[in-house]
Amino acid sequence: MKRKAFKSLLLGAAMLSLGAGQANATITFSEYTLPNGLHVILQEDHSTPIVAVSVMYHVGSKNEDPQRTGFAHFFEHLLFEGSDNIKRGEYMKFIQSAGGQLNANTTQDRTFYYEVLPSNQLEMALWMESERMAHAKIDAIGVETQRKVVKEEKKQRYDNTPYGQLINVIFENAYVKYPYNWSPIGKEQYIDQATLEEFMNFYKTFYVPDNAVLVISGDINPEQTKGLISKYYGEIPKGTKAIPRPTVVEPVQTTEKRVKFYDNVQLPGVILAYHIPKQGTDDYYAVQLLTQLLSQGKSSRFEKEIVDKQQKAVQAASFDLGNEAPGLAIMLGIANVGVKADDLEKSLLAEIEKVKKDGATAEEFTKLQNQAENDFISQNSKDIGVATNLATYYTFQGNANLINTEIDRYRKVTKDDIKRVANKYLTKENRLVVQYLPKSEQPGGKDKVEAKAPVKGAAKPAATKPAAKPAPTKK
Repeated sequence: MKRKAFKSLLLGAAMLSLGAGQANATITFSEYTLPNGLHVILQEDHSTPIVAVSVMYHVGSKNEDPQRTGFAHFFEHLLFEGSDNIKRGEYMKFIQSAGGQLNANTTQDRTFYYEVLPSNQLEMALWMESERMAHAKIDAIGVETQRKVVKEEKKQRYDNTPYGQLINVIFENAYVKYPYNWSPIGKEQYIDQATLEEFMNFYKTFYVPDNAVLVISGDINPEQTKGLISKYYGEIPKGTKAIPRPTVVEPVQTTEKRVKFYDNVQLPGVILAYHIPKQGTDDYYAVQLLTQLLSQGKSSRFEKEIVDKQQKAVQAASFDLGNEAPGLAIMLGIANVGVKADDLEKSLLAEIEKVKKDGATAEEFTKLQNQAENDFISQNSKDIGVATNLATYYTFQGNANLINTEIDRYRKVTKDDIKRVANKYLTKENRLVVQYLPKSEQPGGKDKVEAKAPVKGAAKPAATKPAAKPAPTKK
């Protein structure tokens, strides 16, 4: 077998296997901060000769100017163009030729880059991530190339996909002030309008060591790794611009919002979105278990009652979006053939009312606790999972050791807590209802999509602007 093929096979097997004792034991790590502000977390695991190298930048779509949305996601792509020392198009070739894998993704709160590769290639990965941080190639050729890539991604994943506008419609209507009221993909016209100077300003503001955490997990020698980090990151200067954060507060919703959105779909969909606390708060963990009660697994409430028994929906789901700022709990269903949106909505609401009235059974509660523990362990069963969680806990809660202790917050949730948060947050006054309807049902037979229904009393979107006028998803 060729050496490259063997490396790829080894890597694939390692990513699917558990780390040595990592799933069930305390995850030990060390952390420190360089003089330039870059926070470093090292987690040593010699179970496989694999290492995950990751950098999380504390910048997402909520940090964008409302007139330049999509910047963070655009940079997720742009920073693969190359650097002063890496030729255009060679970034992926370097990693893949070493038998590695790489990717990036953007949310409303952060952007995350990573490589998983044989541990003898650690230095190469550190060098490449330092190039992205210090010497990224931001020029007219790269910008024009990625404009086309991002627009094509939007067309494929959002515009030409059934229910592809769902997330956009939810956030545009659920938030009236806080800059979660657009999704990371943003508006393509803003990317087209932005100048090269605006892109450079965004890069120099956010992609700096003091706005990032470098996490390395896997088969490493910590002392040797520290030397490599000093070599490649120690001389990168600290950012010179103030890093803006949103300061606005989303007002409490006091009346139900209702939206009808018409798109090129065959079956109606119904979405219920409720405002919930930010991640890390006590009620957030109870809400997570509540959403699992409604739709995780074949024995969940939605699946048993709405899909199987009533046959009102071909699919029903419930999930929470745990954000750095208060997020959303979302319940949705895609109607069965011949079922009206109003009827499906009534069924979804009826199941929610049952939980508010009776809570979870003892059997359901035991299952929820087991699911939470299993999910928690599974997330930490791979080096990249460990790296992701360490970076996330540090970035948003300032405590990387939550990787070992957050499960205790789930264990503290009681049956009464699940019923309590259902009554506290799943209220009509705190609810957005979206009926996602076929174009054929649009009054007057109009063929165009209703991009957004106006919300009474909605304020103009607001976000903190980067230092100069500025002019994200999965890569």
